[in-house]
Amino acid sequence: MKLILDSEKCQGHGRCYALAPDLMDSDDYGDAVLIDDGAVPEGSEAQAQLIVDNCPEFAITLEQ
Repeated sequence: MKLILDSEKCQGHGRCYALAPDLMDSDDYGDAVLIDDGAVPEGSEAQAQLIVDNCPEFAITLEQ
């Protein structure tokens, strides 16, 4: 399972890294960045789905 980030859609709301700091971080401008190239560790699938569902810009998707 892998998170995909469309950085052009990201508006820096910060929900993703607030909800899942083990999966997402922010850059110097407050925009989201993936940790570990978006790889979702076993046991973090629900957390990954949570950030996908809470991105107001639909900038994050989950790939199986």
